[in-house]
Amino acid sequence: MPTQLAHIESVSRSGATVAASEFPLFDELNATIAHFDHSPKALIQVLHRAQELFGYLREDVIDHVSRELRLPVSKINGVIGFYSFFSRVPQGKHTVTVCMGTACYVRGADQLVRGLNKLLGVEPGDTTSDGRYSVRCARCVGACGLAPVLVIDDDVHGNVQTARLKNVVRQYK
Repeated sequence: MPTQLAHIESVSRSGATVAASEFPLFDELNATIAHFDHSPKALIQVLHRAQELFGYLREDVIDHVSRELRLPVSKINGVIGFYSFFSRVPQGKHTVTVCMGTACYVRGADQLVRGLNKLLGVEPGDTTSDGRYSVRCARCVGACGLAPVLVIDDDVHGNVQTARLKNVVRQYK
């Protein structure tokens, strides 16, 4: 089935137009959507792929997913807002996530957040000015036995103490 991108070139609800250089990204996204037979039940998988391709979930990408899966934008925005792993703003090259679950919090996660603020100069939800790191907090990453936990990209670092923080983060320069 040929990809129909003509509607993408038109002005989206956000007023943005899509550059021709992004057509391959939309082709990849469309392939994912087609893989799931345009099923609304595949929303989370489609959003994951969209975020991998575009780096974050832009309005025009959300509009496209809405059209292709025949879902209201409000439902998609609800899913994006509910799950902490989706982002609506550009992210840094590396994502640093501090687990704030009970075990991690009790064992010093709040100190890790303060340490990251001092080390990188950003609060959770922000990205460093050089675009290298985005800092986030998660309710729980499911590694309670390793508390406090820091996840950088897909790497889990357990028993992280503030004194070790600089060495752990600098591995991702």
